[in-house]
Amino acid sequence: MDSTPKDLLMEIFSRLPAKSVGRFRCVSKQWNSMLSGPYFKELFLTRSRARPRLLFAMKGDRLGEWKFFSSSQPRMPSSLAVATGFQFKFFNGMTSSLCGYASGLICFCDTRISELSKNRVHVICNPSTGQYAVLPKLGLEDQRTFLGFDPIDKQFKVLSMVPKPSCDDDHRILTLGTGKTSWRKIQCPLTHRPSPFRGICINGVIYYLAYFDETSNDVIVCFNVRSEKFKFIEMECFHEKLINYKGKLGVIQWKCVGDDNHSNIELSLWVLDDVEKQEWSKHVYILPNDIKIVNWNLISIVGVTASGEIVLSTNPISKPFYVFYFNPERNEFHRVEIQGFAENYGRVKVFVGHVEDLHVNDAEILKSSISDPYAKRKRGLNITRKRERERDMHEV
Repeated sequence: MDSTPKDLLMEIFSRLPAKSVGRFRCVSKQWNSMLSGPYFKELFLTRSRARPRLLFAMKGDRLGEWKFFSSSQPRMPSSLAVATGFQFKFFNGMTSSLCGYASGLICFCDTRISELSKNRVHVICNPSTGQYAVLPKLGLEDQRTFLGFDPIDKQFKVLSMVPKPSCDDDHRILTLGTGKTSWRKIQCPLTHRPSPFRGICINGVIYYLAYFDETSNDVIVCFNVRSEKFKFIEMECFHEKLINYKGKLGVIQWKCVGDDNHSNIELSLWVLDDVEKQEWSKHVYILPNDIKIVNWNLISIVGVTASGEIVLSTNPISKPFYVFYFNPERNEFHRVEIQGFAENYGRVKVFVGHVEDLHVNDAEILKSSISDPYAKRKRGLNITRKRERERDMHEV
């Protein structure tokens, strides 16, 4: 390998998963230096953005059991199956709740690490590499938690608050990768009650649904991860699904229109075109009549691709399991069967546009809490990795 040009090596490694890159860094000091440099990180991110993936987080039948799978996102209409690659199993036998996703990392809240422990903590994990961090215990009860990422400073932050009418004393924030990890208080200018639905982080801003107790108006709360400032946007009606629509906040819902003899599925999409002016644009789409879906109550809207395709999936897990793509511009609807899921898995959370970024997936982001005493217990986190080392080069 010493005779292989360095540029060629980096081109090859840039097409591997982040987990495999981490393994090859251990081969030698020379490779570690090459694969840890800023040029390679940018090259890897460029390649990863060109092939975004679907990430599946599956809650199993066993207490607290989660498994992660991923698959490619098809680039053209097809009914062919897309094989999934099993990544690892998380929290076997422990209680946990998935509460956030941002830039490749996942946040679990209300997590009981030990069967004998009464303490419930937050855990941040990287489903691509298997790294995780157990965060310090937070003194708030029944909190709502959101995970955000600042693309400028390359920092992850965890925002947490109580679901009752919140004031400035009820908000806590934690920054990952800053050495000694600890929660700190931040101020919020308006009292509001966060909804139980998950938020979304887009370009360094966490968006989540809430309402004011005094007026019962529905609002979208915008939290700037970098400046740690809040902004509030009023909504005409309350919707539970927030999406990333080509870098802008989108709100989407579907409903059945027509009568028993002739009905269609109508998708309504609101896009926040201007945050400062709070200007929205609304788009309504009628899905093609030839769609063969028996029960729309088992269909969930999961997101939008970078090219603007609306993505839906069946939920819970069934065989066959399908992901659906609707192209509004072409009025095309197609499905892709996803294979490789176990039959005993129930609910699934699908994340669209999953991209691996070595800038934020390095150990420095998560290592600050790896030594947390909760993680050292004998009955602690159970992470099982199935991908074998000799298969890494076949993933190019």
